[in-house]
Amino acid sequence: MPAAVTPFLTFDTIQNFKTIVLGILLEALPFLLLGVLVSSLLHTFVSEDSIRRVLPKHPALAIITACLIGIALPLCECGMIPVVRGLIRKGMPVYAGISYILAAPILNPVVFASTSMAFHHQPELVYARMGLAFAVSAAIGGILYFTVRHNPLKNASSHHHHVHTHEHHPHGTAGIGGKFSSFFSHASDEFFDMGKYLLFGILLTALIQTGISRDTLMSLGSESAGGHMFMAGLAYVLSICSTSDAFVAASFTSAFSPGPLLTFLVFGAMLDMKTTLMLFSVFNKKFVLYLMLLITASVLAGSHLIDALWLAK
Repeated sequence: MPAAVTPFLTFDTIQNFKTIVLGILLEALPFLLLGVLVSSLLHTFVSEDSIRRVLPKHPALAIITACLIGIALPLCECGMIPVVRGLIRKGMPVYAGISYILAAPILNPVVFASTSMAFHHQPELVYARMGLAFAVSAAIGGILYFTVRHNPLKNASSHHHHVHTHEHHPHGTAGIGGKFSSFFSHASDEFFDMGKYLLFGILLTALIQTGISRDTLMSLGSESAGGHMFMAGLAYVLSICSTSDAFVAASFTSAFSPGPLLTFLVFGAMLDMKTTLMLFSVFNKKFVLYLMLLITASVLAGSHLIDALWLAK
C-alpha cells in the first residue's frame, strides 16, 4: 500500500497543489470580502418591511420581482434564509420567498463581476449562468404557487435561534453607533463563516486536480450525465459562497464542457450542504425534500439543454 501511495507525494505534485490553492484563493478572496460587506450593509440597514413592500400582488409579477431583487439586495444564501422566514411570517407568499432565496445568490452584481473575471475567456458562460438561475428560480416559484397550499414554516419557537448565527435583529438597535457596531460584527462573523467554506472548497478542489489525473477528469467530462452529476455533487459538498465559486469552476474548464460547469455554478449556489441544514431548521421536512427535488431536476435539465445547444453550434 505505501508503495502505491508514495509516488503521489512528489515535489512537483506538492508544488502543483500549492499553486492551485494560492491561485484560486487570491482570485476569490476580494469577491468574498465584497460580498460579505454588501450582505452586512443590507442586513443592518435594510428592513424586512422594505423588501416586502416592493413585491407586486400578482403571483407572476411577484415571482419575477423576487427573482430580480438580488440585483439591488444581494444577500448571501446564509443571510437570506432567516430574512425570508421573517418575511413569510409577515405575509410574503412562500413561492415568492423561495424564488428570492434561489435567485439572489446568483442574480446580483457581485456574483456577475466575479463570474465575469473567472470566465473572461468565456463571457457567454456568465450570461448562461444568470439566465439559467432566473429560469430555474421562476419555474420553481410557479410550481410552488400551484402545489403548496399550506405554510411550510416550522411552528416551534425552539428552532428560532438555531437558523443562523447572523439572525440577531439589528434593525431594532438604537442609534447609528449601534448599527455600525452590528454591521462590523455581522461582517466579521460572515467573513470567517464563509471563508472556512471557501478554504475547504479550494483545498478539496486542489486535491482532486492533483490526485486525479487529467485523463480521468477528461473521460468523466466526456460523459455528459457523469460530468453533470460529478459537478453537482462537488458543488454540494464544497458549499462555497456564490461570490467566489466561479474561480473553482474555472479551474475545471479544460476537463469539462460548459454544461457541467454551469451545473456547478447554478446548483451549488442554490443548494449545498450548509443551505440544506438551514432549510431543514426553518421549513418542515416534507417541503425541504420537495424543494431539493425541484432544484436538482430543474438545474440538471436546464444545464443539459444548454450543453446540448452549446455543443450543437
